[in-house]
Amino acid sequence: MNRSLNAAAAAAMTPAAYQEFFEGIVANGQPYGPPGGGYSTDYTKLNLTRTRRIRKTLKVLPEVRAALEAAPPMTWLVITEPWCGDSAQNLPVLEALAGLAPAIDVRIALRDSTDLIDAFLTNGARSIPKLIAFDPATEKVLFTWGPRPHGGHALVMGEKEKPESERLSKEALAEALHRWYHENGGMEVQQEIAACLAYSPFRAAR
Repeated sequence: MNRSLNAAAAAAMTPAAYQEFFEGIVANGQPYGPPGGGYSTDYTKLNLTRTRRIRKTLKVLPEVRAALEAAPPMTWLVITEPWCGDSAQNLPVLEALAGLAPAIDVRIALRDSTDLIDAFLTNGARSIPKLIAFDPATEKVLFTWGPRPHGGHALVMGEKEKPESERLSKEALAEALHRWYHENGGMEVQQEIAACLAYSPFRAAR
């Protein structure tokens, strides 16, 4: 990463600006995807539909709400992209949680327009969404989260560990993963973020 976390956050988008960007891509029917392609405009449109649904249906657990309301000052810098299916499921939950925390400032950076992700790889991969929570006063990283909650990750990794002849197709795995997200209703993301807040070094130092 070539710049500080505060500088990266300052150059990143607000959630509202990111949503406007996302909606603009869909409205214009622009081909938009990761390097190498493989993502249709219909898929990005479906992601937008998913984010809208989650914003309307998400129910925050009382204990998670309390944890967010008591959270110390920090910045949440989320690295993501509109083409990412995991982001469509998780980013609206993260935004809703941060909205309950007066001391948390959220900024969103595009993975494919910055080298930021290369400092926060997941098992060597540029997986998103990736949340970097840091103390803006010291730029100390308090915790990271992503790209998906444990249950969804276990589903994906379980398939990868099978012999190739027994694995679900890419399309069938995506369908199974999004079904898992729908049935979980954002509960696991909430619980994991609350746990991160409870054990962050910033809180321990206080």
